[in-house]
Amino acid sequence: MTKVLRIINRFNIGGITYNVSYLSKYLEPDFETLLVGGPEEEGEDSSLYIPEGLGLKPRVLHQFQREINLKADYAAYKEIKKIIREFKPDIVHTHASKAGAIGRLAAIHCRVPIIIHTFHGHVFHSYFGKLKTGFYKVIERYLAKRSTAIVAISHKQKQELSETFKIASKDKIHVIPLGFDLTKFTRNKEENRREFREKYNLTDEQLAIGIIGRLAPIKNHSLFIEAIAYLKQHNVSHFKAFIIGDGDTRDFITEACRLHGISWSNNPKDDVDVIFTSWITNVEWALHGLDLVTLTSLNEGTPVSIIEAQAAGKYVVSTNVGGIEDVLHPECGLLSEISDKTAFFNNLLNTCQRANDLPISSKKGEEWALKKYSYTRLVSDMNQLYTLLLKRA
Repeated sequence: MTKVLRIINRFNIGGITYNVSYLSKYLEPDFETLLVGGPEEEGEDSSLYIPEGLGLKPRVLHQFQREINLKADYAAYKEIKKIIREFKPDIVHTHASKAGAIGRLAAIHCRVPIIIHTFHGHVFHSYFGKLKTGFYKVIERYLAKRSTAIVAISHKQKQELSETFKIASKDKIHVIPLGFDLTKFTRNKEENRREFREKYNLTDEQLAIGIIGRLAPIKNHSLFIEAIAYLKQHNVSHFKAFIIGDGDTRDFITEACRLHGISWSNNPKDDVDVIFTSWITNVEWALHGLDLVTLTSLNEGTPVSIIEAQAAGKYVVSTNVGGIEDVLHPECGLLSEISDKTAFFNNLLNTCQRANDLPISSKKGEEWALKKYSYTRLVSDMNQLYTLLLKRA
C-alpha cells in the first residue's frame, strides 16, 4: 500500500483540518496516511475532535509554532525527519505555510520520492512588510522547484501563484478545490433557527448578520464594525450582528465598536448591536439562525465560511479576495474590492433593504456548494493526482 505522510500547521478550528481529515480517512484503502500537525495556539480551540471523530489518530508535533522560532522550527524539522525514517512514506503532502516549509525541507533531505504542497492561502500580500514578504517569496520559489507538484485550491489562486507572484510554473500547479461534508447544513434548518434566535433574543423581524472566523488582522473585522455603523447611519435598526470566533484582535474590535458608537456584549440576551459569541463548533446551528453572512478579509485562499454559508442557504456580502469569485454563486452574494469600503457598505445596506428576497436567491447557492465542494469530489481528485504522480515517478 502506498504511504502518505500528511502535515499541517496546527490542529485549530478551520477548513484545513476538515480537508486533511477527509483525505486521510477516505483515501483508504489505496493510500495509508499518517496525519501530523502542531497544537492549537492560545486563544484557539482544538480541532482534534474532527480527525478523531473519523477514527484517525493524528500525531501532534508540539515543536510547531505559528511564528518563526529557529530553535522550535529546527526541533520540528528533526522530528519530521525522524517520522519519515520510521514511516517511510512514498508521498509527503504538506498543507499551509509553516508545514510546507519545514515538512518539504525534511522530505527533500530524506529523498522522499514525491513531495506535494497545498496552498490553502498565501502570505504574499496584506500580511507583512515588503522585505519580509520578499523573503517568503524566495523561500517558496525554492521549495516549489524541489516539489513534485503544487496544489492550488482555486483557479484564481493558481493564477496568483504562477503569474502574479511567480512561485511556480503553471504546469506544476494542479487545481483541487476544497471539499467538505456539507449535508449537515441542509438538515434541521427550522429547529436550529428557532433555537439560535431564542438564545440570542431575536424577534422574527430582526435581521441576523454574521461574520465567522478567527479574530486576526488579516480578517479585517474593523470593516465589519464600520459597516454596522453605516447601517445605523442609514436608519437600518432592525438587526443584530454576530461576531463568531475568537482571537488576538478581540480587544481591537471592541475598541472599534466604542469609537463608532456600536454597543456590544458577550451576553446572548443583551439588546445590543453586536454580540461576540466566541467559537461555535456546531456552525450549522449558527448559520441557520443567521439571515446573511459577511466576510471582510484582506487576503484569503478559499474561505470555508462562504462555502458553508451557501450550503446553509444564506446570502453573502464579501470583499473580493483570493478565490472567492470561484466559490460564490453569482446570484447568491455581492462582492466589493478591498480598496472600496463604500461599495462594501452599500452592498450590505442594499442587501438588508431587500431582506425578503434573500431566501429565493440563496437556494441556488445551496445547490452550487453541495455540487462543487463535497468531500467525495475532493478525495477523488486527490486520488487521481497521486496516481498520476506515482506513474511518473
